[in-house]
Amino acid sequence: MKAVSEQDIRASFINCSKGEAKRLPLPRDLEEQPWEDLDFLGWRDLSAPGRSYLVTEHADELIGVTLRFPSRQRGFLHRSLCSLCLTTHPGNGVSLMTARKTGAAGREGNSVGLYICTDLACSLYVRGKKAAAPGSRFKESLTLEEQVERTMTNLDAFLAKLRG
Repeated sequence: MKAVSEQDIRASFINCSKGEAKRLPLPRDLEEQPWEDLDFLGWRDLSAPGRSYLVTEHADELIGVTLRFPSRQRGFLHRSLCSLCLTTHPGNGVSLMTARKTGAAGREGNSVGLYICTDLACSLYVRGKKAAAPGSRFKESLTLEEQVERTMTNLDAFLAKLRG
């Protein structure tokens, strides 16, 4: 992913109002992000536990999504395998994050969910730039490029459901 500006990030959100996008907090270390290793930029809202944001390039456009997840996850809300990057995490390392759908469906309260790394660092786990717990990444026969492609295919499917 190429580096993006604060203005471009705020303009990219598809499932919140322009006012909400204008007010949401951006990562303080935006300029220091490892852009060449990111397939998407993800961050948690430190001022509002249970809120996260994800921005990615999709079909030559920048798309931002607001995500919510429960602060305490139990039972069916807890899983240890990320649906995007297939990294396993013990404890609360994977969260069911939900995003309000776009358009009329979203205004009616419909949402789409996805189990994803709670820290939204999937790109770094896939590339081995961030270490998860021992044994958290399966030994795969896929190349790094194929693993990245799979992660992005999974993210694209989520975005398609969100826009659906």
